[in-house]
Amino acid sequence: MKIIDPYSICKSRSLSAWVLDFKCTSSDRLFFNGYQTWTISHEVKPSDRFPAIHPIFRSLGFPFGSQKYGDEFFIDYTGRQGCFHGFSYMYRRTGDTYTLVASTDETNGYTIFYYDVVTGELKIVKDAGIGPEYDPSVHVMIFEGTEDEVFDAWFDAAGISRRPAEPLAGYTSWYNRFSKISDETITADLEGCSKVLRPGDLFQIDDGWQTAVGDWVTDSVKFPRGMKASVDDIHACGFKAGLWLAPFSAQANSELVKDHPDWLLEHDGKPWYAGSAWNGFFSLDLDHRGVQDHMKRVFDKVLNEWGFELVKLDFLYSAAPWPTAKGQHYGESRGQRMCRAMDLLREWCGTGMILGCGVPLMPAFGKVEYCRIGCDASLDWKNNPVMRRQNREVPSTRNAIGDSYYRRQLDGRAFLNDPDVFFLRKDNIKLTDEQKLMHARVLAQYGSFLLTSDNMGEYDEEQLARYKEIRETWENKDWHDRSFLEHL
Repeated sequence: MKIIDPYSICKSRSLSAWVLDFKCTSSDRLFFNGYQTWTISHEVKPSDRFPAIHPIFRSLGFPFGSQKYGDEFFIDYTGRQGCFHGFSYMYRRTGDTYTLVASTDETNGYTIFYYDVVTGELKIVKDAGIGPEYDPSVHVMIFEGTEDEVFDAWFDAAGISRRPAEPLAGYTSWYNRFSKISDETITADLEGCSKVLRPGDLFQIDDGWQTAVGDWVTDSVKFPRGMKASVDDIHACGFKAGLWLAPFSAQANSELVKDHPDWLLEHDGKPWYAGSAWNGFFSLDLDHRGVQDHMKRVFDKVLNEWGFELVKLDFLYSAAPWPTAKGQHYGESRGQRMCRAMDLLREWCGTGMILGCGVPLMPAFGKVEYCRIGCDASLDWKNNPVMRRQNREVPSTRNAIGDSYYRRQLDGRAFLNDPDVFFLRKDNIKLTDEQKLMHARVLAQYGSFLLTSDNMGEYDEEQLARYKEIRETWENKDWHDRSFLEHL
């Protein structure tokens, strides 16, 4: 393994931008890490292209905030063949030799890579702040060698190590019930899981337990016994308890938005509309004392009063969508802000375990025990063409498989990888048996967080045998295996 001096291949350089000579051949493969966990991040051929948002959606003004999930509102997608971009790290693979170009510091802003195959130029830009006090300096290193060599060298150089945690298997309520959960459905699924899962596994209650995103009040109609009773039931079965929240988001019709409009993050004098989920939601201002006090109370209740051991924290990108010049943080970049947001979450959660989701990856390195490394799985294979042209973050089982493989190097280095859930059920699913099995095997082979969303009490003998096989694959995984690639 060797370290390449960036200056030796530098064609031009300023404080905030470098241009490197980085030519590739038609047989090389390139990887550019996407903006956040859901952004499709697969190796590409030099002749490929990154699809831009369909012109009809642009002409309609990005309906429902569909462009807010990713980088489309601040990155110019050319749609041209051989033009790519990514965040924090990229590599060129020639056979089994990797040339990794990676940021060693994102605390002053995201490092963005722009590549043009025709010119062979790799432009590295620091996404710095907007005021005179910003620090635009680029911090990158180049490593060449085997896969393990270059990624080990990167994390050593950056001084990043993951938080101690054990791999987790278990269940989550989302991909079968979605938000239609209640005390009755959780009790039924818990009874089913108790027949299949093992002591120490995770039982996670996902979106739908709360009256509204942002308020974080238990829906007393759905859960009349309260969340503490659900946790007690989970613990009585010998499982760890997990709960879903979106700490930097507020549903448009929430009491929080009604009562505390000053808590919302503003841009050009208007609340930042962060996406279309829950019929629209806004970003919260993480610097507002009211927001900080509110979330401290929420996490204290969830982790200490109710007794959850793990929180799945979702839609985290909404904390830092744009550079800000507000107050004492004049000149702060979106990357700086995202790093501060992750520090706040770590402080608020203390020793409680965090599963990060919908988050730009490098700010989460070393801050969370587990992290999603791909898009949401879907109940079909690729999702419909209309959704695929709205943004690069849409749910897709096919894309989730690729993300799980191409971000496999982060597992055990930055955190433990969560590749999302797999399915073995026969109802409420459009995947073929072959697709379900390949999906399950890939997730088991390349992740350390292995959840299903099936009602496990309905498994027949064949499904039980399949689950046992998948779990054994997970416990003995070998992420160097590339055999599944021929199916994509």
